[in-house]
Amino acid sequence: MTTPLSERLHIAIFGNCNSGKSSLLNALAQQSVAVVSAVAGTTTDVVQKSIELPGIGAALLIDTPGLDDTTELGQLRAAQSYKVLSKSDIAIVLLPVENAFIERLQALEIPTILVQSKCDIAQPKIDSNVIAVSSVTGEGISSLLGAIASAVSTDNRLITEGICEAGDTVLLVMPQDSSAPKGRLIKPQVEVLRELLDRGCTPICCQTEGMQAALAALAKPPKAVITDSSAFAAVKPFVPQGVTLTSFSILFARYKGDIELFRKGARVLLSLSSTAHILIAEACSHIPQSEDIGRVKLPRLLRKKLGDTITIDTVGGNDFPEDLTKYDLIIHCGACMFNRRYVLSRIAQAKEQGVPMTNYGVAIAALLGIE
Repeated sequence: MTTPLSERLHIAIFGNCNSGKSSLLNALAQQSVAVVSAVAGTTTDVVQKSIELPGIGAALLIDTPGLDDTTELGQLRAAQSYKVLSKSDIAIVLLPVENAFIERLQALEIPTILVQSKCDIAQPKIDSNVIAVSSVTGEGISSLLGAIASAVSTDNRLITEGICEAGDTVLLVMPQDSSAPKGRLIKPQVEVLRELLDRGCTPICCQTEGMQAALAALAKPPKAVITDSSAFAAVKPFVPQGVTLTSFSILFARYKGDIELFRKGARVLLSLSSTAHILIAEACSHIPQSEDIGRVKLPRLLRKKLGDTITIDTVGGNDFPEDLTKYDLIIHCGACMFNRRYVLSRIAQAKEQGVPMTNYGVAIAALLGIE
């Protein structure tokens, strides 16, 4: 299985116009990915390239527009570069740039590698913390890769951490209703299934209506039952005593975000009034189906609990309001399409503006009275 973008190390390249960002991306990728030109402002949008880097593994290289383009259109392009900050695991900065940009990286605690490019045509005096590279001759590229490897987090968290161990049987109850994609499983199901196999567990898969038969076929109860959050009510009555019940969304909420903050947000949800204004944020962009969880099932549960007079706004993909203060609560999906840094940046934004946040799975469990 190809490593999904959300699990790849996001390495973003920043710098002023014509500083060599695109050439560096091409040199790291060892192929022509981004358009290179002597004309300033050639990169007009964010360019991404999935790649396996030696000593680093699965990565996503991101080329960004110049930070110093002062034209009206250029300022919009530069704004796209700043948006990339929220999902950057590592920032490569081609000097010179304004100190304010470096300070912003430091404030966001993004590991930063300073680079002096085009060292084949210019030999400026540089600090020992700056790596000199040439995208033409390849000089300094190995040093840059070494610096990236050193900056990589050693965080080896697991999606199913604490839920099971090697040798355990885990029952995956996966409804395939009208909102499920034809011919394939949704991403959280695939990732959990693969991780269970990698951990030496025995995953048993069924749909909701086949759960009783699956349990009856087992010599002993499974260690855990994992299901879609929307199926909690149908699944819970059949979960054997003492068996852990959770959902794909809750597991990803813990893996990508802050589960304790989401639990606090769920408690806020239960105390909201009938005039509450709620934002539902989806990580993926898709055409809603008849039983879409974010557009149909969750709003239905919210209105049943809080009343029909609540206001619900829904956003998808990278659309996320800069001003969140009009909302009483944000309910975010499991964010399987986002990397953890991007999810944490949204959490930080909500905390800074004093808006509580929870997650699909945690919210649905609270609304159904499931601990």
